Amino acid sequence: MTEITREKLIIIGSGPAAWTAAIYASRAQLDPFVIEGSFHRTMVPGGQLMFTTEVENYPGFPDGVTGQAMMEDFKKQALRFGTRSVMEDVERVDFSGPPHRLWTSGGAELEADAVIIATGANARWLEVPGEERLAQSGGGVSACAVCDGALPAFRDQVIAIVGGGDSAIEDATYMTKFASEVVVIHRRDELRASKIMQERAFENPKIRFLWNTVVTEVIGDEVIEKLKLENRETGETSELEVGGMFVAIGHTPNTGFLRGQVDLEPSGYIHLPSSWRTATSAPGVYAAGDCMDDYYRQAVTAAGTGCMAALEAERWLSHG
Repeated sequence: MTEITREKLIIIGSGPAAWTAAIYASRAQLDPFVIEGSFHRTMVPGGQLMFTTEVENYPGFPDGVTGQAMMEDFKKQALRFGTRSVMEDVERVDFSGPPHRLWTSGGAELEADAVIIATGANARWLEVPGEERLAQSGGGVSACAVCDGALPAFRDQVIAIVGGGDSAIEDATYMTKFASEVVVIHRRDELRASKIMQERAFENPKIRFLWNTVVTEVIGDEVIEKLKLENRETGETSELEVGGMFVAIGHTPNTGFLRGQVDLEPSGYIHLPSSWRTATSAPGVYAAGDCMDDYYRQAVTAAGTGCMAALEAERWLSHG
């Protein structure tokens, strides 16, 4: 029979939201236990920042910092105050409590008086040769133009944006500040972005469009050099020399294991009943970071909501 371990507060995740929540909770003597997640092909402990080379827009780092170093420091700070952690996945939960019950990939069964969900979201990738390798090595492939686009490596380069929705057009417009040219590659013959965003993009002389086109390969050894393309209508193939590629085809929140336990939006993001609060539909369960934020998706906003969730959990536990 599996032994059940009881915890006061369990935090699920290991990105900026999770570790910020852990810092606040541990300093409040809540003795948090962090279940970080395990290594997967496009998702690793530390979250999306583990695929980011230089972070230059997080306050307090005037010279920038790598995403990996930032997450290592976040974790060290949480552990310094007594946070405990394990690199396993939470496979299923029962939030009918409290106490709430969680089962991990390592075979553990846990109970918790309160839970903070900070599992993040996984960027959707094209899954073509060369893409994952150059994204993980910082070779000019990214899923976040706002995060990485201002880096010197992308300045005065031809930059490809893949996608046709609001995110893709926002990224394309943003990158015109730095790139010599922005090429939007879209698999259809019209955009899904809002009309006003389309109009702005069409009027921007730095943006051009490749319609009915898909990327079939990302070419480059240490850094991206060009893209292999295919026209979906004619089957014609071509190559495009670029200095960077941003994939903007959406994100999938890591919330599949929560279905039936907390209310989710149709898109899969966690629904929060009250604005400017992190409480979910389940008593004593809170959400922070990209698993509940489909709009900002920035490290600094994730960290902010991690702080909020920890403070709310602390108050709820003190009155429980």
